[in-house]
Amino acid sequence: MELTTGVDGARETGGSKLPSLYVEPEKPADEIDWPALEFHDVFKIYESGSARTVALRGLDLRVERGEMISVVGPSGSGKSTLLALAAALDRPSAGEVRAAGRSLAQLDERELAAHRARQLALVFQGDNLWPALSARENVATALRLASRPRPEQAAQEALEAFGLAGRAHLRPRSLSGGEQQRVAIAAAAARRAPLVLADEPTGELDERNEGVVLRSLAELRDRFESTIVVVTHSERVAGACDRVVELRDGKLAR
Repeated sequence: MELTTGVDGARETGGSKLPSLYVEPEKPADEIDWPALEFHDVFKIYESGSARTVALRGLDLRVERGEMISVVGPSGSGKSTLLALAAALDRPSAGEVRAAGRSLAQLDERELAAHRARQLALVFQGDNLWPALSARENVATALRLASRPRPEQAAQEALEAFGLAGRAHLRPRSLSGGEQQRVAIAAAAARRAPLVLADEPTGELDERNEGVVLRSLAELRDRFESTIVVVTHSERVAGACDRVVELRDGKLAR
């Protein structure tokens, strides 16, 4: 199996067939053709005392399966709110958010927890990993939370696939920023997360490591069929995506 996301961006070839990376998440048969993510006339209003902030104003957005989109816009445009609603970490004030055809508003807390564990992977700018655990243990823990089989084996195979086999025993503080992001991306690949939400994943990285992380995200889309939504201020990251969604004042600008 030939991969292009080696250490420091170098091309690497791995011989593992990665059997445990191909454990499909459970999906009802009638969800197969649904878009990965949909926002229908979504409003989100935050209130604090007499203050009232409208973060999203009637947002309509459709993200197809296997698509990699970037969400751009100035600070306060609603990008973080969009991610929070997509991750089911918050609920809209009005409108509907659907993931693979399921309305997130109709799920109770237990169902939402199961949805996040099995269907989602989150990649943040920093603090992606548990600091007391090695890279391998971080990925294996994510797999256990998602009830995936053979977590230790699958974790090692995923790290090998993303050029991190020699770094698997290290804790996050011994990894570079780019390596930490790739560990988080490897965990998403091992889980076969259908939807990956990334919030400024290259915001603290230099140009070289930004390129490595971009190639890793593309690997998720191309080889593991994940749908990826990236919030970014980087023109390079936005340009590498299939589509750019621009928000301004809580609405689509383009």
